[in-house]
Amino acid sequence: MAGEEEENYYGKHGTPQKYDPTFKGPIYDRGCTDIICCILLMVAIVGYVIVGVVAWTQGDPRKVIYPTDSRGQFCGQAGTPNEKKPFLFYFNIMKCASPLVLLEFQCPTTQICVEKCPDRYLTYLQAYSRNSASELEYYKQFCVPEFKDLRKSPPEVLKDGDCPAMLTPSKPLARRCLPAINAKKGIIMVGNDTTFDDGRGQKRNVTDLVEGAKKANVVLEARQVAMKIFEDYTVSWYWIIIGLVIAMVVSLIFIVLLRFLAGIMVWVMIVLVILVLGYGIFHCYMEYAHLKGQAGSDVSLKDLGFQTDFRVYLHLKQTWLAFMIILCILEVIIILLLIFLRKRILIAIALIKEASRAIGHIMTSLLFPLCTFFLLCLCIAYWATTAVFLSTSNEAVYKVFNESQCPYARNTCNPETFATSNVTKQCPDARCLFAFYGGETAYHKYLIIFQIFNAFMFFWLANFVIALGQVTLAGAFASYYWAFKKPDDMPAFPLFSSFGRALRYHTGSMAFGSLILAVVQIIRVMLEYLDHRLKAADNRFAKFLLTCLKCCFWCLEKFIKFLNRNAYIMIAIYGTNFCTSARNAFFLLMRNIIRVAVLDKVTDFLLFLGKLLIVGSVGILAFFFFTQKIKVIQDTAPPLNYYWVPILTVIVGSYLIAHGFFSVYAMCVDTLFLCFCEDLERNDGSPERPYYMSPALRDILLKGSLESSKSAESQE
Repeated sequence: MAGEEEENYYGKHGTPQKYDPTFKGPIYDRGCTDIICCILLMVAIVGYVIVGVVAWTQGDPRKVIYPTDSRGQFCGQAGTPNEKKPFLFYFNIMKCASPLVLLEFQCPTTQICVEKCPDRYLTYLQAYSRNSASELEYYKQFCVPEFKDLRKSPPEVLKDGDCPAMLTPSKPLARRCLPAINAKKGIIMVGNDTTFDDGRGQKRNVTDLVEGAKKANVVLEARQVAMKIFEDYTVSWYWIIIGLVIAMVVSLIFIVLLRFLAGIMVWVMIVLVILVLGYGIFHCYMEYAHLKGQAGSDVSLKDLGFQTDFRVYLHLKQTWLAFMIILCILEVIIILLLIFLRKRILIAIALIKEASRAIGHIMTSLLFPLCTFFLLCLCIAYWATTAVFLSTSNEAVYKVFNESQCPYARNTCNPETFATSNVTKQCPDARCLFAFYGGETAYHKYLIIFQIFNAFMFFWLANFVIALGQVTLAGAFASYYWAFKKPDDMPAFPLFSSFGRALRYHTGSMAFGSLILAVVQIIRVMLEYLDHRLKAADNRFAKFLLTCLKCCFWCLEKFIKFLNRNAYIMIAIYGTNFCTSARNAFFLLMRNIIRVAVLDKVTDFLLFLGKLLIVGSVGILAFFFFTQKIKVIQDTAPPLNYYWVPILTVIVGSYLIAHGFFSVYAMCVDTLFLCFCEDLERNDGSPERPYYMSPALRDILLKGSLESSKSAESQE
């Protein structure tokens, strides 16, 4: 009976019951899997292309780049009447102090495109009464384009809204003309004055202009920060590239050394990580001690609040204290883990050595992450482009804006017929102004659906690309493990062979696994959106429920990623469909749960330390360079608005580069580990059924697993 069960077990995997010297692993004889999911993916991609084409024909990215006047026309756009008018001018900037700006991001005043911002105080009444042709011509450039009659009386001009009542000295800020505010001896001034004539016979204080400019600037603050960040990138991009090249070279050297000196490199890596973290703690303490007694350094982070200039935080003791505490906790955790896992590290090193041998026979695998990275960049570029075109494919919507009480306020209107409508009779001060981009057609109503579909397809395709990389690498490394005579029994080009098998036979299985993960990820995005909308609400139960859902789906996503990764390895080995592979992988790991905890996860921890070492080293070098603390090349560092911009870019880029190289090792270790577990269950080491694992790996892993089993039994 046991023999029948054993025969059924091996039969369903398609592997021989007895050792066959011509057998080269169970990865070659296979057929297409999960065909329905493959067809579904093809249909979804065709739909995605159609959505992209529709978005590109309907959208207009100029709505994001250029400011828009009250008629929905772009300022400074080539080929339009406003081509030589790049700046947006507000007729009455003080109306921007209205709360309406915060609600609808639109000032309730006429806005036109101008060639340059005004540079003097001047009212229309003054320009008209002085009968100066030059002043009237100067003033005319800030009136609506239709205004031609300079003989029209000032009351009629102001009543019809042809020209602004006054001009104030202004400077362009994000292509908007805002008052040229400055302070002299603590006194706020616009130009050189503290008061101005509002054009209606009243003297006003410049603080009214300041308040209006502040509200108008609410929408622009984020853009200003973005512009400064962009400036930092323009002056530091080549240094960032140099930093990333250094990270790539260091990662490559580390991987090559790991190939030949795995044991020594792992211990060197552990010591260097501890030293780098120790230096970080020492540096934070020195900065903290240096700030003691300095004025303003005792301000708390809570009292300071959010500041766009992050350099301010580095002048606070609390900042360096927080950094020091975080690094100390990380250092203690790593040291404790190393102490408790000291015996397991030796076993993990053996697994890394075997992975190094496999990678040594398949050196092209180190370059394969570049292919995955390129495909991911294509997915991101298509998603971002489609999202921008979808968000800018709305039509201009005009609404009624007014100062006094009006029953038509915020109603939509038509600027061409507004002057003859009943609205102007009941509300003489009402204006029909451009409000935002929207629409009432079926296409505009379903724009949110298209955006959700765009995000969903991005997740699906990105996960599919990652799955393709994992199946390809797993197939290549499995061909190494299941070669009885290594490397003679391996195919000539294992990586390309595995890539071809993955696309030819298992596109459907990869689409299935990535589809499940994409569904969970899009649900998480929707939960984040709901959480953002509920922040203003005072419903504790809804917030609690939403927090629980977010936590559950986060855990579910992590579990699915873990299951998918091992399922893809089983697909690469046996060629079974996704569900069968996921089930077999899960139960195989459960039957070897002690080995999973002892070997696989310890190895992942060691590889994480390697990534941490590379990122920490390159990050410290970037910090000293961009903060001009290296005296030898102090003058070489570019001047920056925010020096954390290139530093963070180098750190994130270094992590991605290191992760790309180490992901090959991680995939190799995971594949070899699953193959090892399968080898133990399929074979017994006898001459009839010998192990496929190498002798060195067999000695270490079987000895380590035996010790783990004995320790587990003794604890019971």
